[in-house]
Amino acid sequence: MSNLEIGIYSFPALLLLIFLRVPIGLAMFTTGFVGFYLVMGSARLPLAQLKDLAYSTFSNYSLSIVPMFLLMGYFATLGGMSQSLFKAAESWLGHRKGGVAMAAIGACAGFGAICGSSLATAATMSRVALPELKRYGYEGGFSTATLAAGGTLGILIPPSVVLVIYAILTEQNIAKLFLAAFVPGLLAALGYMIAVSIYVRVNPDSAGVREPVPFSGRIRALLDVWPVLLVFIAVVGGIYGGIFTPTEGAAVGALGTGIIALASGGLTFRTLLDSFADTARSSAMIFFIVLGAAFYNLFLARTRVPQELSNWVVELGLAPIMVLAVILVIYLLLGCFMDSLSMILLTIPIFFPVISALDFGMSAEHVAIWFGILVLIVVEVGLITPPVGMNLFVINAMDPETPMVKTYSAVLYYVVSDLLRVVLLVAFPAITLFLIPG
Repeated sequence: MSNLEIGIYSFPALLLLIFLRVPIGLAMFTTGFVGFYLVMGSARLPLAQLKDLAYSTFSNYSLSIVPMFLLMGYFATLGGMSQSLFKAAESWLGHRKGGVAMAAIGACAGFGAICGSSLATAATMSRVALPELKRYGYEGGFSTATLAAGGTLGILIPPSVVLVIYAILTEQNIAKLFLAAFVPGLLAALGYMIAVSIYVRVNPDSAGVREPVPFSGRIRALLDVWPVLLVFIAVVGGIYGGIFTPTEGAAVGALGTGIIALASGGLTFRTLLDSFADTARSSAMIFFIVLGAAFYNLFLARTRVPQELSNWVVELGLAPIMVLAVILVIYLLLGCFMDSLSMILLTIPIFFPVISALDFGMSAEHVAIWFGILVLIVVEVGLITPPVGMNLFVINAMDPETPMVKTYSAVLYYVVSDLLRVVLLVAFPAITLFLIPG
C-alpha cells in the first residue's frame, strides 16, 4: 500500500473513531500516530515528531489569545453584561410580535462581541432569555431554536476563537479577519430577526406580546449596556487603531471585563478561582484538539494527500466557484456530526491549498479572508443543523421539557437564513472584503 493510499484510508478510520465517541483530539492523534507508524515502519519518528510538534504548536504567541477571550467571556457573565444586553434589547423590541425572540438574537450578537465562543454565548444567554420567553408565552421549540441560532453569533461576530485558529492555520492577519467578519455578523443577526418575523406570522400562536416599555425606561436600559460598548470599543478599536496587537487586545478585554465584574459585585475570590479553572479546562480541551489536529495534518503532509488533492482538483478544470460550492457542501454535511473547531482543524490544511490554487480574480490574501468567513458561516450552520448540532443540545439541556423534535422543526427557519446568506456572500465577495485595505 502506497503512502498516498494510507493517507486516504485514514479518513474513514478517523470518522469511525469519532462515531465511536472517541474524543476528537484523541481520535486525530491516534489516527496520525498509527498512520505515521505504517508509513515509516517504526514508532521512533512519530515519537520524535511529537516532542518537537508539541513545543512548536503551544509556543505560538497567537494561540495565547484563546484563553484570554475565554476568560473575558466568563468575566462578562459575572459582570451581568448578558442580563443588561437582553434587557436593553427587550425594552426596544419586546412589544413587537416575536420581539422578545428578536431581543434574544440582538443580545446574543452583543454578547458575542465580548465572548468569542458559540457554546458559551448560547449557554449564557439561555439562562437569561429562556425564562423571559416562557413568561411571555413563547413556544418551547421556538424559544430553544432561537437561542441555539443566536448562540452561533458568538463565533462570527469578532472576537472569535474559531477565527483565531483559522488565522493561525492559514497564516493570515487576525485583525483583518475580524474586520471581514463584522458585516457578515451583522447580516446574520438581521437575517435571524427576519426569520423570527416570518416564523411568528406562519405560526401566530407561537409567541405572545408584552407591554411596551416607556421611552424613559428604554433609555435607562440602553445606558446600562455602556460596559459592553466600552470593552468592545477598547478591544476592537485598539486593535484596528494599531494601539496593540490582537493578543494584547484580548488581555486588555479580559482585564476590562474583570474590573467591571469586580465593580458590579459579581467577581469575588471564589468566582475568580472558578473563572480561572473554567478557562483552564476549556483551553486545555481546545489545545489538545489543536495538538491532535497538528499531528494528524503532519501525517497527511507526509503522505502528500493535500498536495495531490489540490493537483487533482486543478486538473479537473472545474470552475473555481463550483469547487468552492462542493467544499461548502462538505462542510454542511460534516457539521451534522462534528463540532466547529474540529472541522476547522481537520479540513483547512486539506481544503485551503485547493482554494489557494484556484483563480477567483482576487489577491491571495483576499481569497484566504473571503474563504475563511464563508467557512466560518457554514461551520456556524453546522452548530444548529440536526441531528448533532452542538448548540441544540446545549439549549435542550437547559430546557429538558421541550422535545428535541420541536427544536429541530423551528431551527430550520434559521438554517434557511444562514444558507441564503452563504449564497449572498459567495455571489458578492465585496460584502466581506470592502473594509479590507488593498
